[in-house]
Amino acid sequence: MATTTPNQPTIATGRRKTSVARVRMSPGVGKIFVNGKEFTQYFSDPVLCTYIEQPLSYLEVGDKFDIQARLDGGGKAGQAGALRHGISRALVEIDAEYRDVLKAKGCLTRDDRMKERKKPGQPGARKRFQFSKR
Repeated sequence: MATTTPNQPTIATGRRKTSVARVRMSPGVGKIFVNGKEFTQYFSDPVLCTYIEQPLSYLEVGDKFDIQARLDGGGKAGQAGALRHGISRALVEIDAEYRDVLKAKGCLTRDDRMKERKKPGQPGARKRFQFSKR
């Protein structure tokens, strides 16, 4: 049961830390472009590339869709997490039956952990200056 019409691109948003990924998924041959580059060039770390492709490999649909993504904010790891989240949400929008598999694998959960703010009068978020009794 498809929730979107075939041959029409599906748009979804993924987030992680301070990164936002706007994902546009359309039927194709499995190419992934990030900010106008091939995603293996943008993410030079093969571990991050594998992490991004997880939702596609769980469903075995890696060669059925072309993905174009626009990433903003954060670092490479946060952007990879946002892209994975966006791809997962786009896949569920394409076919609602994908939801159970992706939910069980943890791809649809938005990881909301953020960097804790620095507190005034302290050198960091949790670190304290050394205590001196005298």
